[in-house]
Amino acid sequence: MSKQRKRFSLVLALLMAVTLVLSACGGSKDASESEGAGDDAVELIWYTIGTPQKDVNKVMEEVSKYTKEKINATVTMKMVDWGDYPQKMQVNVASGEPMDILFTSSGGFDYVQNARKGAFLELDDLLAKYGQDITKTIDPAFLSGSKVDGHNYGIPANKELPQQEVWRFNQMLVDKYKLDISGVRTLDSLEPLLKTIKENETSVTPFAMDKNYVPYVPYDYVIQNLPMAIKLDTTDYKLVNILETPEMKEALTTMHKYYKAGYVSAEAATTGSTNDLTTSGNWFLDRAQTQPLADNQWSASYGYQVVSTPASEAIITNTSVQGSIMAISANSEYPEKAMEFLNLLNTDPVLRNMVDSGIEGTHYKKVDDTHMENLPESKNYDMPSYSLGNNMLLYLNSNDPDNKWDEFKKFNAEGINSPILSFNFDASNVSSELTAVQNVKEQYWAALMTGTLDPGANLDQVIEKFNQAGLEKVMAEAQSQLDAWRAENK
Repeated sequence: MSKQRKRFSLVLALLMAVTLVLSACGGSKDASESEGAGDDAVELIWYTIGTPQKDVNKVMEEVSKYTKEKINATVTMKMVDWGDYPQKMQVNVASGEPMDILFTSSGGFDYVQNARKGAFLELDDLLAKYGQDITKTIDPAFLSGSKVDGHNYGIPANKELPQQEVWRFNQMLVDKYKLDISGVRTLDSLEPLLKTIKENETSVTPFAMDKNYVPYVPYDYVIQNLPMAIKLDTTDYKLVNILETPEMKEALTTMHKYYKAGYVSAEAATTGSTNDLTTSGNWFLDRAQTQPLADNQWSASYGYQVVSTPASEAIITNTSVQGSIMAISANSEYPEKAMEFLNLLNTDPVLRNMVDSGIEGTHYKKVDDTHMENLPESKNYDMPSYSLGNNMLLYLNSNDPDNKWDEFKKFNAEGINSPILSFNFDASNVSSELTAVQNVKEQYWAALMTGTLDPGANLDQVIEKFNQAGLEKVMAEAQSQLDAWRAENK
């Protein structure tokens, strides 16, 4: 904090102390009237992931009116597009960019690694003092599963607990060509469907993806989108380089075949998001993580029908438990107020639905006490619900059943635990090697995964690049920690 800010904080503290003394002497005003009377509301700066929306400032003005009344704070939201988020936030943290709250996850601005680097505040005391309602509301599995070295550094979204991949289809094109999607499960099984769309719909992207796409294989990653992984049905708990597994080699070969056939966009490896495709409807299929009744949510959001089929089992992983977290920046000027806001966001339906769906009467309308439907203006405020807090406070879509959140609880209870659930790798002993490995990943990973690079000609070279950067040393350190973790947890 600058010297000027420190002086201001000292003056403000003295003024508040005087105010409290005078209030106590008068004794005639209640707490709500005296607390913060005459103080300016603090401004909380919130960085979150997603394609920047046209009406985000308009909605935040209404949000701020509400939060100013509730906790004497206003909110400024800064959205960073999907593919740009990890790198942008790394720069912001390193440069000391002012921020109070920021989205983090296992795959988007890595939660565990950045917690250990000191990017986020440890929240144990703040949670106990200002976030007591959170601990009563959120599934305990999220708070316990998101601890790093025994401490909470963020507030996880209360949502689906397992991670299940699905193939999503544009229902209009499925119906138009009378396509049978009931047997679709594997990557290879998509080929005849993609061929039909490619031959008949020149303006449609058959297989929509951005640079974050990774073919699904039945492994769990130690660090999301880095090659270290363990097979889901492992018995020996040995880490492998995912690029050397037969499952990934086969998937990359198929992806390159799809790329050459024109099923995948030529720019897939550099595309930040596919929001333009979902907005226009000019896509046939993609892959996404699902939740109960997700098809209803996607359909309501896009304004046309979306249908999905499973692409994996429902597995509870560190990625899913840590898949959506809001942290408080270690440089936050108002950490207590930031926690008050997170407490309100995760327990107050009015605020949570405003942040998610926008302004009632402008972006959506209520159908009844619990159901809503989007209005045309919702296209200017189409937010990723999973990233914005407690999902189980949200209004239901008009075609959602009343028991939707009961279905979530059932889905969560039936998830299968990953063999390395709750194992968090500490890379401090191999930090330079990990940085070098991540640099190689930035050069080659997206191009390999989207099929842009021919694995037959390039895979061995990429594996060698990873090893030269120190991947084998990083994996040996991770294996040692995993063996110790396994022994400790039996």
